Amino acid sequence: MTHEDEELDSLVRKRIRALRVAQGWSLEELASRAHLSQSSLSRIENGQRRLALDQLVTLARALDTTLDQLVETATEDIVSSPMIDAAHGSMRWLVKGDPGMSVVRQRMTDPPPRNPARMRAHPGREWLVVLSGTAVLMLGHRRFRVEANQAAEFPTMMPHAIGAEGGPCEILGIFDRDARRGHQREGGDGDTQGHS
Repeated sequence: MTHEDEELDSLVRKRIRALRVAQGWSLEELASRAHLSQSSLSRIENGQRRLALDQLVTLARALDTTLDQLVETATEDIVSSPMIDAAHGSMRWLVKGDPGMSVVRQRMTDPPPRNPARMRAHPGREWLVVLSGTAVLMLGHRRFRVEANQAAEFPTMMPHAIGAEGGPCEILGIFDRDARRGHQREGGDGDTQGHS
């Protein structure tokens, strides 16, 4: 076994134990969920038993994770810089764990449109947190005030729009793959001014 293989082996064993402890499960509970004996699981966690692929798949399922996440190594960059869209006053980061998701930071100055015909609807889900100021989220005929440090999550098939109230506000929005595509088709990745 190479040094890299030994490090991965050790990392996987630590993850199994950490995930079990995070769930508040004893060795016996996880062993039962994974259809293993308690002694086998103990030897797996302590490095006294070889890691078999079939057991890793079963353990990953029992721990509500995937095999990929269980054996993932941190070889990618940890820190990333945003792409800046000066025309729309936004910064965008792609989420590496799910390439379909993106994070957008935007400063808004205009209120949301009063005309419901200017609201948009598209597949997906969005989540936003207000960093400063007060945002107004229009969902259909409902109006929500979202203040600094408050968050909102909503399905984007509902006609919606976002804007500022009482002065500028700054939001951080997270778009799933479908919501991001909807924004790209509608005129800009992360263009949330007056809509979402």
